Amino acid sequence: MKKFDSQEAFDQAVKSGEQLLILKHSSTCPVSGAAYEEFESFVNEHKDVNAYYLVVQEDRSLSNHIAEAFHIKHESPQAILFQNGDVAWHASHWKITYGSLENAVKENR
Repeated sequence: MKKFDSQEAFDQAVKSGEQLLILKHSSTCPVSGAAYEEFESFVNEHKDVNAYYLVVQEDRSLSNHIAEAFHIKHESPQAILFQNGDVAWHASHWKITYGSLENAVKENR
């Protein structure tokens, strides 16, 4: 699991067309903490998944860029799966579970 360090790095990763799973989360919210744990658990058991995260408080401009560029209402926590340069799936709050992540990745391979 990697952290994006710039909007350019994010844009380049999406433009590659490869499957990309992102978690946007808050470092101060218990719901985000639970989503982060589910995401981390999933990524640790699926090393082949190209997974990134960003902390909304630290990367608000990137979070806003993702929402605007892909017409997805900003939520936190929010998991987004990109495939072929576009959003293939997204979920927020308590819908971010190990199982939902696993299903999304499998369905969009």
